[in-house]
Amino acid sequence: MQAETKELNDEARKSAGGAFIKLPSGFTHYELGGNESGEVVVLIHGFSVPYFIYNPTFDFLTQSGFHVLRYDLFGRGFSDRPTVDYNLDLFINQLADLLDALRFTRPVNLIGLSMGGLIASAFTVRYPARVHKLTLIDPAGAKSVAQRPLLKMVKMPFVAEAVLSLVGSEALIHSAAKDFFDPALVQHFMAQYKIQMQYKGFTRAILSSVRNGLLDSFIQIYETLGKMNKRILLFWGRHDQTLPFEHSQILCAELPSIQFHIVENCGHIPHYEKPNEVNPIVLEFLRKI
Repeated sequence: MQAETKELNDEARKSAGGAFIKLPSGFTHYELGGNESGEVVVLIHGFSVPYFIYNPTFDFLTQSGFHVLRYDLFGRGFSDRPTVDYNLDLFINQLADLLDALRFTRPVNLIGLSMGGLIASAFTVRYPARVHKLTLIDPAGAKSVAQRPLLKMVKMPFVAEAVLSLVGSEALIHSAAKDFFDPALVQHFMAQYKIQMQYKGFTRAILSSVRNGLLDSFIQIYETLGKMNKRILLFWGRHDQTLPFEHSQILCAELPSIQFHIVENCGHIPHYEKPNEVNPIVLEFLRKI
């Protein structure tokens, strides 16, 4: 079992790299790079994998002249694990507070992976004037996945905690590893993923996210988004086992003006597995007037 033995305190933050900023709900771990006068691009990661999942994207966009921000959602990576309900409002507010604290007053471009795509979409619906363009990568919320046996178990009070105490958190790691189509990438990914699991509050945050419905359907958000005058780019890995490819068709129906790209021979994280294919499309989309 991957025991949560460490406190996420000032000493731990010194070894984390990146930067930290105190927001109303706690410290947020972030990295900001690239051209300070360039357009701002914000990278929002998914359900449990922290901001390292954007390594190829962050490097590419900073080198392409953009001002790029990536950060860890509360409960993940090196961001705080506050004792709150981990629901959609928490993460919308985290993003709004982070942009305010960093004094980003101009509209930003959002890129959201999986649950991060849902957060980006919900943020755009709530604060349309703050968002210029939106890129969604295998986003959550088109259809509920909460009825899967493991996730149904997680929603049962005390049961999930008891099971995790017996089988350990390795189940979470192996579940995240299913995001890949190419097994050659898994070992390095798992080594990075495990770091966050040492810090107290990680499992509590993950369980709370499920119990607060973040893997349910949020189709009404996409319905509203589809009626807004926003430019939206959508990617989906053909062999996504986490959020099946069929979910893309639901979103295409709700977002009629979307620019849609299918990534072949790819799982749930096409920007990470196929950066040479995805990055040029993102760049063209962001640069197009």
